[in-house]
Amino acid sequence: MHNQTPEYPNPLATLTQDITGLTETSPVVTSTSGHDIWLGSSGCLLPLIEVRILSADGEEITGYDQPGELLVKGPAVVLGYLNNDKANRETFITDSEGGRWLRTGDEAVIRKSPAGNEHVFIVDRIKELIKVKGLQVAPAELEAHLLTCPLVADCAVIPVPDDQAGEVPKAFVVKAPNVGVGKSELMLKKEIQKHVEQHKSRHKWLKGGVEFISVVPRSPSGKILRRLLRDKERENRRKAGAKL
Repeated sequence: MHNQTPEYPNPLATLTQDITGLTETSPVVTSTSGHDIWLGSSGCLLPLIEVRILSADGEEITGYDQPGELLVKGPAVVLGYLNNDKANRETFITDSEGGRWLRTGDEAVIRKSPAGNEHVFIVDRIKELIKVKGLQVAPAELEAHLLTCPLVADCAVIPVPDDQAGEVPKAFVVKAPNVGVGKSELMLKKEIQKHVEQHKSRHKWLKGGVEFISVVPRSPSGKILRRLLRDKERENRRKAGAKL
């Protein structure tokens, strides 16, 4: 369990660079201080906020840099959803000491900064993790790696059904400008797949293929709207007569 709140020399001097929260936490649980900025971090816990990291098996993770689902407890967490017992059972859990925890659905890791403060890093959404033969693949990890390929300007990764593995990753790619001159799309796709195969474990390979698109759908805040791509894939498979 993590409940470390950094000590700041002067609370009025903490220039908030980033804050993270969700509606159910009213809404902020972490904040980045101007005294300890760490690129990519969601910041440190606010006072009275506690978090836990749980593995897929429900075991608590206490070490640093070990991903799991982020759970939050504190006075800012809502009492529950009105007239929705099903959502309450799925979202809130109670520990042996009577503590009530909110399941955020976010995969996160805790890391200690050079200044000695614990920072929360959001890795991915639990619901968006791809399960290949029981092994978890984070779309964000593959997307970050694909962006290091000179052929890729932008990308998004989603799961697609597979008879043997259950799910496999598929990449939607926006080609980098002026690439592929004299090369067919098939050749470009194979090069992109090879870029992943040379650096990632076999279960993370793009067995679902590569599809070129003109633009990756994003929210106004820049978040990839993978749901739209999943809907697009589902509709294309339906038209092709594929069984989902």
